[in-house]
Amino acid sequence: MAISRRKFLASIGAAIGAGTSGALTNAYGATNKHFKGYPQSFGVLHDTTRCIGCRKCEQACNEVNKLDKPEKAFDDLSVLDQKRRTKENAYTVVNKFKGKFDVFAKKQCNHCQEPACASACFVKALKKDKTGAVVYDESLCVGCRYCMVACPFNIPAYTYNDPITPKVTKCTMCLPRIREGKLPGCVEICPREALVFGKRKDLLKIAWKRIYKNPDHYIEHVYGEHEMGGTSWLYLSSVPFEQIGMSEDLGVTPAPKFTSGALGTVPMVVGLWPVLLTGVYAISKRKEKIANEEKKEAVQKANDLALNEMNNQLLQQKNQMTKEKEAAIRNEVAKALEKAAKKAEEDAKAADDAGKEEE
Repeated sequence: MAISRRKFLASIGAAIGAGTSGALTNAYGATNKHFKGYPQSFGVLHDTTRCIGCRKCEQACNEVNKLDKPEKAFDDLSVLDQKRRTKENAYTVVNKFKGKFDVFAKKQCNHCQEPACASACFVKALKKDKTGAVVYDESLCVGCRYCMVACPFNIPAYTYNDPITPKVTKCTMCLPRIREGKLPGCVEICPREALVFGKRKDLLKIAWKRIYKNPDHYIEHVYGEHEMGGTSWLYLSSVPFEQIGMSEDLGVTPAPKFTSGALGTVPMVVGLWPVLLTGVYAISKRKEKIANEEKKEAVQKANDLALNEMNNQLLQQKNQMTKEKEAAIRNEVAKALEKAAKKAEEDAKAADDAGKEEE
């Protein structure tokens, strides 16, 4: 249904007037309360000193998530010569960093304790699960891609090549496998135990134990323990983390605090964007509904056409068979009449011959 310009401006004015209300701020999932994470949540410790860049984790991720196969096979290590990032058909990648010796580091969604992506998502398509995973609900996503902008680790990707049902993609931490009591695919396949899965609090103990036991082998820092409020993926390294592609200037303040402050400073943004984007969401859902109705109608029309065509063909076949049957009957009748006439002629001739003999 069309909306007049006057009604449209009135709705925006109402939204701006309500801009400072808590309801609209909460739509963004941003608060000033520090969330320390679920106490029993899981995580993964990535010890980069043990990684050999075999790309087995990439292969496992591809198979578990049933993604499209890459152009180059997973045993082709030449891809390590270029810096890569996650994309729609690669939820994780391993990069090689050259120095005195090569260091390999795996990259994927870090599953933050207080995710910037979830904070930026006004429809809550991204949420922090009690297991530690940041989960994505495709059915709620409106495709605004704020999560991609908000992520400090530049992780979420988007299926631009799918114009019908595009979506945001990223590592799921193999949540379905975790719920089945299994290890994430990348952890299970790692031949050098460079990846360790467990409770986050236990992984931190393991990490610091390794550091204290081998102080000359590790940088005295567990990356992800405090960065941006902490992450479920934790890292150990023998070289400064910035040398293996990790930002060391993120600070320890959780992303929602930045989001909440920015939105609170500009009430108009807080009030206006949910209205406009909710409108976009409603329009997309309406389009989806219309598309489904049109699809059903098209299918029904196709079925009706097919049924009519079939009936016409059956009728034509029936008429053809009737004509052929009638022709066959006429032919048989003609043959019978011809045969009878011939027999009558033969009988007459025979009688005539017999009469002549008697004379």
